[in-house]
Amino acid sequence: MCMMHNRPSDRLGETEGEHHVDGSTPDTRPGRVVGVLALAGIVAALMQTLVVPLIGDLPKLLDTSASNASWVITATLLAGAVATPVAGRLGDTLGKRRVLLVSVIPLIVGSVVCALASSVVPMIVGRGLQGLGMGVVPLGISLLRDILPAEKLGGSIALMSASMGVGGALGLPFSAAVAENASWRVLFWVAAALSVVVGALIWRVAPAGRRAAGPGRFDVPGALGLGVGLVALLLAVSKGATWGWGSGTTLGLFAVAAVVLLAWGRWELRTRDPLVDLRVTARPVVLLTNAASVLVGFAMYAQSLVVPQLFQLPEATGYGLGQSMMAMGLWMAPAGLMMMLLAPLGAKLSAARGPKVTLSVGALVIAAGYGSSLALMGSTWGLLVVTLICNTGVGLAYGAMPALIMGAVPQEETASANSFNTLMRSIGTSVSAAVIGVVLAQMTTTLGGHALPSEEGFRVAMLIGCGVGLVAAVVAAFIPARATAAPSEGLAGIEPDAAPRAPSGATA
Repeated sequence: MCMMHNRPSDRLGETEGEHHVDGSTPDTRPGRVVGVLALAGIVAALMQTLVVPLIGDLPKLLDTSASNASWVITATLLAGAVATPVAGRLGDTLGKRRVLLVSVIPLIVGSVVCALASSVVPMIVGRGLQGLGMGVVPLGISLLRDILPAEKLGGSIALMSASMGVGGALGLPFSAAVAENASWRVLFWVAAALSVVVGALIWRVAPAGRRAAGPGRFDVPGALGLGVGLVALLLAVSKGATWGWGSGTTLGLFAVAAVVLLAWGRWELRTRDPLVDLRVTARPVVLLTNAASVLVGFAMYAQSLVVPQLFQLPEATGYGLGQSMMAMGLWMAPAGLMMMLLAPLGAKLSAARGPKVTLSVGALVIAAGYGSSLALMGSTWGLLVVTLICNTGVGLAYGAMPALIMGAVPQEETASANSFNTLMRSIGTSVSAAVIGVVLAQMTTTLGGHALPSEEGFRVAMLIGCGVGLVAAVVAAFIPARATAAPSEGLAGIEPDAAPRAPSGATA
């Protein structure tokens, strides 16, 4: 069956009747759009690491308990997990540029609320609002598919995926520097200003993007069901160690999650316009990519939990390196930048061998990074090498996942499919935090009357990361391979199914 080629206006990301839909006159030069969307991803990722230097001080700053203060991080996780798939579906139905602009609003408002907060409740509210803006990365990746020619798409997707790593890497030293030398409120005022800049640039530069013809009604019951199920699941995973894995609260939340998500799945299969098309996600390419995404998310986050502690623990432990928060952030920053530097290489590998190979190679590199830690974790330079290797693998894997997803779903569902894939990665990071947290809490040593994670605990955690990386590579190897389409027929480095569906009535 012949594929209908995009009109020039379609490549600029505008469907008929959508040009200037909101009175704006976006600059549709693709290079500028890619740069703006990458900046949006960096700012979104910055929100996640913004409060890391403040974790120990939050109880005093907000006059609350350490348990209550931990919700400052949990709120962002939960809000982001719920908002990401919803934003993806809205992007497919209302237009990606419009939903990108809407997603920036809670980033701005949430940052301002946090900057003005003097107690824990408004801080949690503000951090939750910041989490609502986490959908900008999958939305941006999906918009790239609408506007870029095939030969530029792979590299731009990899660059956009890498922006999350860059934002996280820059966030640690930036936050630490501000926290050590100025008021903590400056962090959130800077975050608000950056969000305003991103919103203005999206308004000026980003085109509307495609949206589904006759998309139908938004699936409100599906959104509510997924939200309740995810909140119950992630609360149980993230708070299980604190509440007790056998406690009634934890087990009850797991039970609620199981019942609600099963009911949600049945609803999504029966409704006409589902929030997530589970029949599409059941396709082998999508299903196995999402499974690998959970594992890669786990492996990516494990070293983010282990390495900072090794940098900062006292040298008196015999394995800690005694670095300050600021120094730790600077030592880890190059690893995040490595993700962006590797984006072109990953795109070339995907174009030559297919994104399946890139994902497999990335997972193997992650495993190699964890394996190298067993010999290198005794020095600052050694840990730098470990993080560089691990993040090289993460950069390759993260750039390949959207390419695989978009190669297996209709073009009008790219935003929701990418958002669901991002959700899978988030679930992986949440499970990683729980598992590694249990390992480090159980394997301890005592120094000065305080229990600290032991060297053996860190080694076990790194071995777990290595094993999960190897399993991710095996899962990726089973992703069905198809011949890569020529650039004139499909998208470079992306399977033929990525080509847009012919409109109803088109000649086959």
